[in-house]
Amino acid sequence: MKKQLILLGKYTLIRMSRRGSILHTRTHWLLLGLALLCSLVLFMYLLECAPQTDGNASLPGVVGENYGKEYYQALLQEQEEHYQTRATSLKRQIAQLKQELQEMSEKMKSLQERKNIGANGIGYQGNKEQAPSDLLEFLHSQIDKAEVSTGAKLPSEYGVIPFESFTLMKVFQLEMGLTRHPEEKPVRKDKRDELTDVIEAGLEVINNPDEDDEQEDEEGPLGEKLIFNENDFIEGYYRTERDKGTQYELFFKKADLMEYRHVTLFRPFGPLMKVKSEMIDITRSIINIIVPLAERTEAFAQFMQNFRDVCIHQDKRIHLTVVYFGKEGLSKVKSILESVASESNFHNYTLVSLNEEFNRGRGLNVGARAWDKGEVLMFFCDVDIFFSAEFLNSCRLNAEPGKKVFYPVVFSLYNPAIVYANQDAPPPVEQQLVHKKDSGFWRDFGFGMTCQYRSDFLTIGGFDMEVKGWGGEDVHLYRKYLHGDLIVIRTPVPGLFHLWHEKHCADELTPEQYRMCIQSKAMNEASHSHLGMMVFREEIEMHLHKQAYRTNSEAVG
Repeated sequence: MKKQLILLGKYTLIRMSRRGSILHTRTHWLLLGLALLCSLVLFMYLLECAPQTDGNASLPGVVGENYGKEYYQALLQEQEEHYQTRATSLKRQIAQLKQELQEMSEKMKSLQERKNIGANGIGYQGNKEQAPSDLLEFLHSQIDKAEVSTGAKLPSEYGVIPFESFTLMKVFQLEMGLTRHPEEKPVRKDKRDELTDVIEAGLEVINNPDEDDEQEDEEGPLGEKLIFNENDFIEGYYRTERDKGTQYELFFKKADLMEYRHVTLFRPFGPLMKVKSEMIDITRSIINIIVPLAERTEAFAQFMQNFRDVCIHQDKRIHLTVVYFGKEGLSKVKSILESVASESNFHNYTLVSLNEEFNRGRGLNVGARAWDKGEVLMFFCDVDIFFSAEFLNSCRLNAEPGKKVFYPVVFSLYNPAIVYANQDAPPPVEQQLVHKKDSGFWRDFGFGMTCQYRSDFLTIGGFDMEVKGWGGEDVHLYRKYLHGDLIVIRTPVPGLFHLWHEKHCADELTPEQYRMCIQSKAMNEASHSHLGMMVFREEIEMHLHKQAYRTNSEAVG
């Protein structure tokens, strides 16, 4: 029995030993499989991380050469260093930009409290911020280049950049574009915002003057400081020189004061800057209105009616010089002048009689020299011109001896027989004075109406006496001023109208003069649309006739 137990124990130990060996073998193969699986996963990962190559190039370690683990580790490290270097460079650039921005902000902040930015003028912005000194030098250089303080010598009238005039409600424009409206009302929003900002800037200059401003602080009726507001804005002019900036001329006046406040601003494609601020007293400024005339006594009678209403009853600072050519109609002209003088107690007029053929330039030269009381502001005027009291003040404000001459653009009225063809008769002249595209146009090719001081006119040599007959003499004088040093103010003026009258182009005119006369005659008749309706009148009537026939046929059917 004991012997059997010993044999059974040995047998059990042998079986256990065999089972342990089998388990050990299985564990070994399992670990080996796991190791192979991990190697395969690592290999696939390295293939994914390998750099892209051209479509025809072989991947290292696959088809080409056999690269090891160290190669891919080195490749990954190189890519990481490249991106770290790029990130460091971008961070350095951002830091530099932040530093420059900080420095610029500090400069702007330090300049906020500075009010004067140069000896020639001040800058204006709503938040009182000013630009750095190097930028200011450039802006001032733009002002110096522009025709603001001195005139620019131009080769011809085509080089002139005209002004556009404006009030609080309207802008009177020469470049009408597709709209073809001689005045813009309501004003386009962007332009209205611009001009509103400019008027506010002008008020800021007037109400807070600097020591260098040519004006004195005035007090109100109760001794308080006189404050101007937008209702005191009378008129303004602006123009843009495309390579320099925009110039603004603003005029303000209190209703109970005689003096005007004049502010010149300039926007050199940057902050709005003040060029000049001054007070202008025109209470003693007399205008000598010079009118050359031959026959046309009925037109002269109408002219004197406007003269009496505006110059004698309202303005009262006018002298009239009439230069009459020929003998026919001279007595009638004398009678009209004497009648106005006796009715209005007006004696400030001069009648010069020339027994020769009419020559406008000759008449204006004689009229200018007939004045023997020293310096005077002259307005060269034609007998078919209608003007307002506001225009006379504009004449005084925009002409300065030795400095500026004023060339207003006249609004020329069309033939009332065409404009008011649908009425029984044209309305009175006073009711025809409206700025509409079908009633008239800005006479931008005419240079006959001008305000200039006598000394400037004589210095420049007056009119060219070689020019005979109709037209041409005013253009020659205009070119003389453009070739000189005086500033030429050219702008449409709402208070100046050219009344329609029939033109006759004489056969003795030169070809150039005759062409100009015919061109002026054609443009004076009617608007483009009215002329077109006249040209196609037969076609329109035929169409209406067909329409009426068709309507009648349908009614009968």
